[in-house]
Amino acid sequence: MSATEETSSPPKEMTFAEKQAERMKRLRSLHSARNEARTHNHQEVVAEEARNKLPPNYEAKRRQAEWLLDDQQKRDEAKQEGKDYDRVKLLQISAVEAERLERKRKKKNPDQGFSTYEQATVRQYNRLVKNMPAADMEQYEKQKQKYGDAFYGGPNVIIHGMHEDRKDAVDKMVDDLEGQIAKRAKYSRRRIHNDDADIDYINERNAKFNKKLERFYGEHTAEIKQNLERGTAI
Repeated sequence: MSATEETSSPPKEMTFAEKQAERMKRLRSLHSARNEARTHNHQEVVAEEARNKLPPNYEAKRRQAEWLLDDQQKRDEAKQEGKDYDRVKLLQISAVEAERLERKRKKKNPDQGFSTYEQATVRQYNRLVKNMPAADMEQYEKQKQKYGDAFYGGPNVIIHGMHEDRKDAVDKMVDDLEGQIAKRAKYSRRRIHNDDADIDYINERNAKFNKKLERFYGEHTAEIKQNLERGTAI
């Protein structure tokens, strides 16, 4: 028999035992892939359930806390080297970006005077949050591990008595409240009564409210008010 006939001969057919072994090998491979997928799916379900228990803004708060810690670390390093961190940070961005950040900083919480009580509350909240110290993530993680599910509270969680306020935190709150009272006292002085002014109020509280309306809307309603006084309003 020549070499050409040997190479062109058909492949040897597998025996029944060899076919059975090949099938068992493929079956074990499929079982292994199924078990691996089942384990992976279970891990994903557990992770998703843990994420669903977190507050809706958890990721945003976590990124903000990490940025604050990183920014504070860089600020401390610049201080140790005797550098102005704000100037060093500005050197790393373009002039256009620096100008945009400066405009954003000025417009972040401008004092536009009194408009509504809701806006006044928002301004006070932003001021209090701005004066808060940087988040202590190490203490945050310790409390999270200590209280477990009660850390975030909930309708079926009793958190009264679980947390004890620190003395420095209480002192800081007292100082802030005293500062608010002192600031409010400057603007609560009694105004001099004008006997010649028109009486368009029924009590002192209503008089203050009318003055606020006049201050913000007087120029827009002056013509309507004059027409009503003359009796020529349509």
